[in-house]
Amino acid sequence: MPDENPSVLIIDDDPEFRDSVVRLLRTVGLHTREFSSVSDFLKADPSDGPTCLVLDVRMPGRSGLDLQRDLAAANRQVPIIFITAHADVPMTVQAMKGGAIEFLTKPFRDQDLIDAVEAGLARDRARRERDRALVALRERFDGLSSREREVMLHVMAGRLNKQIAHDIGIAESTVKVHRTNLMRKMKARSIPELSRMAGILNLVPPEPQSS
Repeated sequence: MPDENPSVLIIDDDPEFRDSVVRLLRTVGLHTREFSSVSDFLKADPSDGPTCLVLDVRMPGRSGLDLQRDLAAANRQVPIIFITAHADVPMTVQAMKGGAIEFLTKPFRDQDLIDAVEAGLARDRARRERDRALVALRERFDGLSSREREVMLHVMAGRLNKQIAHDIGIAESTVKVHRTNLMRKMKARSIPELSRMAGILNLVPPEPQSS
């Protein structure tokens, strides 16, 4: 699925700086949105496509570092590029530990900002693709019958069809049918692939019963 409408969100209280960043990013075909404060950004509707923030560290009201903490607390995974005219080591360390893509000090090279923005958008594209894949995987698992889910968990525990039949009290031939159906529904071509899917879904195999 192609990404639609990637956006660079610029949050800075200096309108001249915002305009200069907009002009720069337009030269490489990037769509931008401007905000003069963190509060203005938080009031706006989120962007639909891949996104990254170009964020000033120090602003009236809530700072860029405050916003970074708020987004992390809300589990909003938006790549951030910090911009400041007055950097210090603790500030830089805090920003990078919080997961910032880059920390640029004014004046900076135009190409450094463009490279950081492209890296941020690439990271967000990858995250969105992972999220879509996880949603699709959960939908496939939800489409299994309760018995197919039960058999799948036993398969993940390394149980043979005969052992599964004994554990859950059904015929071995019925286990084979459920196993075939769940592999097809999960679109798993092998047991290792099914195991990877189970790991992504955080499924826990049952403890085998004693024979």
